[in-house]
Amino acid sequence: MAVKRFSDQVAVAVGPLFSLKTIFVLFKLRVVALLLFAAVAGAFLGAGGWPGALNLLVLILVGGMAAAGSSAINEYLERDQDALMRRTSHRPLVVGLFPEPVWVPALGAAMIFLPSLAVVLWKPSLTFFVLLGAFIYVVIYTIWLKPRTLLNIVIGGAAGSAAVMSGGAAVGAWQDPGVIVLALLVFLWTPIHFWSLALACREDYRRAGVPMLPVHTTPRQAALWGLLHGAAAVVAGLALVLHPALGWLYAVPALVGSGMLMFLGLRLVFTPERGNAWMVFHASNIFLSLVLLAVCVDALL
Repeated sequence: MAVKRFSDQVAVAVGPLFSLKTIFVLFKLRVVALLLFAAVAGAFLGAGGWPGALNLLVLILVGGMAAAGSSAINEYLERDQDALMRRTSHRPLVVGLFPEPVWVPALGAAMIFLPSLAVVLWKPSLTFFVLLGAFIYVVIYTIWLKPRTLLNIVIGGAAGSAAVMSGGAAVGAWQDPGVIVLALLVFLWTPIHFWSLALACREDYRRAGVPMLPVHTTPRQAALWGLLHGAAAVVAGLALVLHPALGWLYAVPALVGSGMLMFLGLRLVFTPERGNAWMVFHASNIFLSLVLLAVCVDALL
């Protein structure tokens, strides 16, 4: 019985370390997947087709590790605010799964720097854009802007743009106009995505003292500003039709996603309710996913 009791205690102690759900949340793997999707689309667009298995493997490993490490540092720095928000109160560092989590930022930094610097002599531009994205997300957005200004997510969206640029850099084509426009699209898309989330979780952000736009304006004004940014992202997406690697296989899904996002964004302006805000949030994910998938498929075919 004593042996069994000891084994149970050990299981409880180390269980969170090996819990897939814990890892998924701590490293924000859902966000990491979307960033990698954007990076891969940048690689396909920059290459004008198949970017090469080795290039993709390096991009996914280096970019994925850096994005996961940055996310872990973000959760460590924001654990007190997360505890005040119903949406984030379940996160591992909030509920105390790791009583002394000082190792989290150290691990996160290692995940950012070690893979990035390992390829610096081979792909210096990839290293640059991966480190730039991590710097924007951790230092510029999390530490500096998010607690201080309504423009936090507007400028913080550049971290997603850096992911697209890293994809172009992986194939030596970060200067490609299409890669730059796709990076601009992600930058312009970010506010409608996060402001609709903040509108749906307005009281959470108010309670945590985070100066998101929907907390300091009326819901209708926040929805309108989000719609304007979404419209700009749609224009950037439609401009990609001019890229020589893309055609109707890109244009049709991009038009469908754009129409859906604009319709739901406009409805949110006229009826700024929580349910409609959630629909815009999910629609923004679908819009970006359609654009990125269409870029990959059309460039490949």
